[in-house]
Amino acid sequence: MDTQLATFGAGCFWGVEAAFREVKEIVATTVGYSGGSFENPTYKDVCSGNTGHAEVVQIEFASSRVSYGKLLETFWGCHDATQLNRQGPDVGSQYRSAIFFHTPEQESAAKESKTERQRVLGSKPIVTEITPASTFYVAEDYHQQYLEKRGLATCRIG
Repeated sequence: MDTQLATFGAGCFWGVEAAFREVKEIVATTVGYSGGSFENPTYKDVCSGNTGHAEVVQIEFASSRVSYGKLLETFWGCHDATQLNRQGPDVGSQYRSAIFFHTPEQESAAKESKTERQRVLGSKPIVTEITPASTFYVAEDYHQQYLEKRGLATCRIG
């Protein structure tokens, strides 16, 4: 099976990973940190706001089973892309809305989908950054499939 990578930041990676794990056709998800300048950051480092990293989910997928477009739909649907450096109660640049593209085709698709999403939202501007994928650092093991391990479907309370 020929697989590709996709990397998205959309707030706390626990809930974002759970949303992508609902897409049964994907091969694997891994939560981690990307987009910063600090080597081998820990969760504590990233939460300090000083590393420049975003909490992200890296997805391994086979384009013969699921399209990148479907992944983009999931991305737009799992967070509010109009909130700058925050999602719900989580505040800081590590929670920013970001698409880290791995290929020119992903870049093009991401930009097209952002334009389309902006049409849907109207005047409320989307703040999602679309940048080349950089070094991905795998988060600590306890963060992997965090909600699933605890029998939770979402981070939301109530």
